[in-house]
Amino acid sequence: MTTAGHGSDPLVRMYVVTGGRHSATRNHFDFVTLIALSPYSAQLSRAQLNPEMNAILGLLVRSAQSVAELGALLNLPMSVIRILLADLMETGHITTEGRIHIADEAPERMILEAVLEGLQKL
Repeated sequence: MTTAGHGSDPLVRMYVVTGGRHSATRNHFDFVTLIALSPYSAQLSRAQLNPEMNAILGLLVRSAQSVAELGALLNLPMSVIRILLADLMETGHITTEGRIHIADEAPERMILEAVLEGLQKL
């Protein structure tokens, strides 16, 4: 049997990362929920956090990220990211900043054509 994180079976690794849970007990997150470090995160202990949780906190040092972005950057399934975020929320390491809002109006045709022209010049 191989150790977690070093084996070839990703399901075993995900089971270990989430502590055997398949869903968060509370603090459910949408794909577009923005996650940021809490103001108290620097003072909180990280001793009990697993490497994936520390990686999430490391990404949030620069700026807030959506749940989907965190999953993509860490190459973890959304179900795992949601469980880890719920745990980090319960320990006070992270907070939410709302959702990414989609523009009410479509961009003007002139703007889209200018962007297309600029991309074609590359």
